[in-house]
Amino acid sequence: MQTDRLFKEIEKLKDEMTETLMELIRIPAIAPESGGTGESEKAEKLLQICKTVGFDRIQRFDAEDNRVPSGKRPNIIAYLNGKSDEETLWIITHMDVVPPGEDSLWTETKPYEPTIKDGKIYGRGSEDNTQPMISSIFAIKALKNLGMKPNRNVALCFVADEENGSKYGIKYLVKQDLFKKGDLILVPDAGASDGSFIEIAEKSSLWLRIQTIGKQAHASMPHDGTNANRAGMAFALALDKMLHEKYADEDKLFDPPASTFEPTKKEKNVDALNIIPGEDVIYFDCRILPKYNVETIITEVEDLATEFEKKTATRIQIEVVNKSIAPTPTAESAKIVKMLKEALIRLRGKNAKAGGIGGGTCAASFRRKNIPAVVWATMDELAHQPNEYAKIENMVDDAKVFAYLAIN
Repeated sequence: MQTDRLFKEIEKLKDEMTETLMELIRIPAIAPESGGTGESEKAEKLLQICKTVGFDRIQRFDAEDNRVPSGKRPNIIAYLNGKSDEETLWIITHMDVVPPGEDSLWTETKPYEPTIKDGKIYGRGSEDNTQPMISSIFAIKALKNLGMKPNRNVALCFVADEENGSKYGIKYLVKQDLFKKGDLILVPDAGASDGSFIEIAEKSSLWLRIQTIGKQAHASMPHDGTNANRAGMAFALALDKMLHEKYADEDKLFDPPASTFEPTKKEKNVDALNIIPGEDVIYFDCRILPKYNVETIITEVEDLATEFEKKTATRIQIEVVNKSIAPTPTAESAKIVKMLKEALIRLRGKNAKAGGIGGGTCAASFRRKNIPAVVWATMDELAHQPNEYAKIENMVDDAKVFAYLAIN
């Protein structure tokens, strides 16, 4: 059977896949919001890789961003023509990665010095999102090596800015009218360790920057100042309590089933231990069930801030850093869902479950355009954690799934 030949070819490419993944890990691609220079260097490497594969056409779409040295955020699309051009299978991965976090927590390797241990490749961005990126590229390489033409057009899309809202990535590409309603959209950016979960829905997301402004003073003379740190902590705890209590409903479609409201980043305030800070900044990352109105939540946060301003003699400013309203979920009857379920039954004997997640992916941009999209990959969900790794076995096996979707 042609699938047997194809899968054997993918297995032969395992070492090359591994080395290519490690090459990409060595190139940080961090957004300017996190102190990085963007994705340009990684994009150039990807262009070199794709040219060796032999795609029928490669396009680059640059979104202007003066915050990075190149002034551009690159997006790449590599096309393979199929026997029919009635539909295109899109596999969409992102080039950018989050910062490593605390270096001391990386005990298996340094973030950008990939290391192989026990069948796992350690390094920042290994699983999120380089593993499925490599799987998609080498699924096509195997087809090209065997001279096999897919039944439908296949387009691999490598996007920028996914970790910070996708303004310069998939949202920019969607505006170029590249995608049709009959296309098949697969975003391999979340999943289960055995590949048995297909994401068809996402929560709304809301990122808040909360700035508390008091009055700086000497720590021995607190009556001369207003401690923004104390007021900011009190407000953050009160906000955390209010949100969790008021928006506590669950929806079993999602994992986790409830809305989440997490205080995350905290900005530096003063340099010396003996200074009462006059400013305090903390961030909240909120992932909200679609049943709740995000604008109502923002209003309630602002109302609570006004209440605390009166209590603490501070000013509390609420800034919405990012807001994404959950689109209508992809129907389980959508063609791409049924194709993927059939592939997992045939290749792995898995009856995959469809559900929702709290994380945001590129799939939401398609759902807002009424184009069905699914999120699927085989991964241990190490995204944004220290000692992130990609399993070589998962990388190879997912390449087989991608190739199967192309030819069947």
